[in-house]
Amino acid sequence: MRKAALHNLGCKVNAYESEAMAQLLRQAGYELVSFRERADVYVVNTCSVTNMADRKSRQMLHRAKKKNPSAVVVAVGCYVQSAAEELKQDLAVDIMIGNNKKQDLIPILEAYFRQNLGKTEKRELSEHLIEIGDTKEYEALHISGTADHTRAFIKIQDGCNQFCSYCIIPYTRGRVRSRLFQEVEQEAATLAAAGYREIVLTGIHLSSYGMDFLDSEKENLLGLIRRLHQIEGISRIRLGSLEPRIMTEDFVSALAKLPKICPHFHLSLQSGCDETLKRMNRHYTTEEYAHCCHLLRSAFTNPAITTDVIVGFPGENEAEFAQTKIFLQQIGFYEMHIFKYSLRSGTRAAQMSDQIPESIKTIRSEELLAIEKAMSMKYRQSALNTLQEVLLEEEMSMNGNSYFIGHTREYIKIAVPSRNHQPNILVEVIPKKMLTDEILV
Repeated sequence: MRKAALHNLGCKVNAYESEAMAQLLRQAGYELVSFRERADVYVVNTCSVTNMADRKSRQMLHRAKKKNPSAVVVAVGCYVQSAAEELKQDLAVDIMIGNNKKQDLIPILEAYFRQNLGKTEKRELSEHLIEIGDTKEYEALHISGTADHTRAFIKIQDGCNQFCSYCIIPYTRGRVRSRLFQEVEQEAATLAAAGYREIVLTGIHLSSYGMDFLDSEKENLLGLIRRLHQIEGISRIRLGSLEPRIMTEDFVSALAKLPKICPHFHLSLQSGCDETLKRMNRHYTTEEYAHCCHLLRSAFTNPAITTDVIVGFPGENEAEFAQTKIFLQQIGFYEMHIFKYSLRSGTRAAQMSDQIPESIKTIRSEELLAIEKAMSMKYRQSALNTLQEVLLEEEMSMNGNSYFIGHTREYIKIAVPSRNHQPNILVEVIPKKMLTDEILV
C-alpha cells in the first residue's frame, strides 16, 4: 500500500479541495500519513494570493522532496496556475496539476507510476493544466466528511469576475463557475446524515453564486440557502466571505427569517477610504458599506461583522490611512484580518506609482491590529451575562480544569465545564467572565 501525505496552503476553498483529494486517495487505497512522515506521494495544494504564499508553496514542495527524494511530489492549485513556467524548472516537482484538474489526481498518479515503472534516471515532469480563464466547467469535487467533526465547509462556487487591481485570483481561478444546487443539497444531506451540525458555505466569490447559470436552471445564493435550510439534521448555516453589495434590504430581511442562519457576516472591505477603494477597483463606497452594516444590525440582534483590510496600498497617503482608521472605528467590527499590501506581478496595482515602503506598511498594520484587538475584546465582552447557544467541539484542559471548547452562532469561542458533556451537541450557557483574551466561560 502506498503512503500519501497532503499539505494545504491558503483559503477555505483550498482546504475543502484538499479534503476532497484526501478522500480520493483513501478511496484509491492509499494510506494517508502526516506530511512530516516519509511518504510515497506528497501533494501540496498551493496558494498564490501573495508573494509570501508563493514562497511558502515552494518551501513545502522542496521540504517534501527532501523528506523522501524518491517520492512523487505533486504541486497542485493556484501557484501552479500562476507560475507554471517557473515550476517546470523546479527539480523538486514531479507532477503539476492546475485548477479544475484536481478531480483527476488518481488517474494522473496511476499514469505517472506506469510510465516511470523501473526507471532509474530522472523522471519526466507530468503537466496537467488548462487555460483556466476559458473554462466554464465547475470542477466535480465532493466530500463526505472533514477533519473537523462538528463543522463542515461546502464549496459551492469557484472563480471571480471582479478583477480587483491588487488580486491575482481571477487569473489563477478563472471566471465564476457555480456548483449545481442539487449537488450542494446532496452533499449537505450526506454531511448532516454523518452527524455534522453546522455547514459553512464557501467559494472564491460566494456572492456571485448562480450568476453563470442558464435561465432554465437559475438559482442564486439566497435560493440555495433556503433549500439547505430545509435539510434535517443541520442546525446552523454559516456564510463565508461576502461582497457588501449583496446585502440589500430584501436579502438581509430574507436571511433574518431563517433561524438556522448564523448572525456572523464577513463583509470584505479592504479600505475605509473612497479614493483608495477606487484605485483597488472595489465597486462600492464607504457610505454604501456602512449602509450594509446598518441593515444587518437592524435585522439581527448584535450580529458579528468581520472584515479584511489592506494597509499600504499604492498611493495610500497619511490622510487616506487616517480616513480608514476613523471608518473602522465607526463601524465597530468583531474581528478584522489586517494584511500589508503585497505587490503581485501580473496585477494592475503592481504597475502603480507611489508604492509604499515596507516600514510604513508595518507601522500602519500595527496601528490597525491594536484597533482590532480593542474592538474584538469589546464585542466578546458584550456576550457576557447573556444566553448563548454553543456548539461543543473539543475537550481541553486550561488552568487545571477540563472544558469543552465551542463557538456561539456569532463565532465567539466559549469554554463550557466538561461535566457530562460531549462534542457535537448544542448547549445553552450564560458566560460570566473572560477565561483568556479570546475565550469566555
